[in-house]
Amino acid sequence: MNDQPAPLSIERQAKLKQLSKKLGYEFNDIQFLQNALTHRSMGAKNNERLEFLGDSLVNFMIADVLFHQFTKLPEGDMSRVRAHLVKGDTLALIGKEYNLSEYLVLGPGELKSGGFRRNSIIADSVEAIIAAVYEDGGLDACRELVNRFYEKRLQELDPKKIGKDPKTRLQEWLQSRQEPLPEYSIISVNGAAHAQDFTVSCYVAKLNTKFEATASSRRKAEQKAAENALEALENL
Repeated sequence: MNDQPAPLSIERQAKLKQLSKKLGYEFNDIQFLQNALTHRSMGAKNNERLEFLGDSLVNFMIADVLFHQFTKLPEGDMSRVRAHLVKGDTLALIGKEYNLSEYLVLGPGELKSGGFRRNSIIADSVEAIIAAVYEDGGLDACRELVNRFYEKRLQELDPKKIGKDPKTRLQEWLQSRQEPLPEYSIISVNGAAHAQDFTVSCYVAKLNTKFEATASSRRKAEQKAAENALEALENL
């Protein structure tokens, strides 16, 4: 059995070189990039093994950055921030910044169902690309790629906020100032059982104000109300 990959067309090579330029890394063997973009729906030769390696690499490199950039941040907070930075939603956003959907190699079923837009597929491809650069160019090249992916996010990072939901942040804001905690109440529930809308209020004694919000679940509505309350408090 021939395990060699099929030769890439001239058009595909040009497309991969275009992406390589966007990434800021020139591959010695462009097949690594092709593999990183090939979804399992294409068969046995896909990006899952690269994705596995890339997941470990990005976790390690982000942990290393946080360790040195935030020297007073406790371990628990570093873990929370890292989890936010390497989660699927964040990786998918990075992939969309590089228009990865245009370069993915998907099987007919995934193409038909719009897999090129699916966050999980884009996120997996980002991890696979990180591993592809590591395999092709080594640790330093890989680190430089990850730094490019995260440079702006790390510059704007606020460890006190990131990864914490608005309800937690609101509670911590009030507790740190020895203010009464917020009080949440359901105002109304509308719609059929399978498609309900919840309207809740979040009362903040410091402002003597109720902040209302509506969402598809009580939890989401409370989060939105808490976010509104936080914005008002931070603008005092």
